Amino acid sequence: MSRRRIAALLSSLALASAALLFQQAPSASAAGFVVSESQFNQMFPNRNSFYTYSGLTAALSAYPGFANTGSDTVKKQEAAAFLANVNHETGGLVHIVEQNQANYPHYCDWSQPYGCPAGQAAYYGRGPIQLSWNFNYKAAGDALGIDLLGNPWRVQNEAAVAWKTGLWYWNTQNGPGTMTPHNAMVNQAGFGQTIRSINGSLECDGKNPAQVQSRVNAYQRFTQILGVSPGGNLYC
Repeated sequence: MSRRRIAALLSSLALASAALLFQQAPSASAAGFVVSESQFNQMFPNRNSFYTYSGLTAALSAYPGFANTGSDTVKKQEAAAFLANVNHETGGLVHIVEQNQANYPHYCDWSQPYGCPAGQAAYYGRGPIQLSWNFNYKAAGDALGIDLLGNPWRVQNEAAVAWKTGLWYWNTQNGPGTMTPHNAMVNQAGFGQTIRSINGSLECDGKNPAQVQSRVNAYQRFTQILGVSPGGNLYC
């Protein structure tokens, strides 16, 4: 074999090897996320196959500050807090949509100028934080650059879109609380304030301590998996 052919062969092998390494390397967002895929699977052993780890890591680019602000401890605490609330909202990442179908027609606020173009009963809870109401689909879609008002079903059909809506709420909405869940964790207000911002009007201040305890239990379990202290102020 000539030297030229040997050089060409070696060059081809090097390119193939580089391509293989590129395919096997995790995405930048996955590589930088404080929760590994094995830890994610440990947290959610019975999860629906819809809620993929790759869908979650693909969604991280929408909110780069999430679980990526402050010390390693704070980053892990925030990731655990988000996933603990998600765990509670979806029964361990089992449910993609709200289970009580009798509620479905109730989430259309016709006082909004854009109405409910997808239908009266189209805006039921979907995804990891169970996004509901036409105005929330409109706001989340506008923030993410996705038409969720016109096509809310994308939240139950596309894993990355579902995860993005959960991260949208977590990073931008106060809900019934006084701060976003992201700020609650980054500023050390404590896990209890994330509960208040997600469902405080129904659970906090002694209204449903069992539900609060369920969220706290998951948070403590997840911080243990991540090898980090849960911090203080766990209850609301």
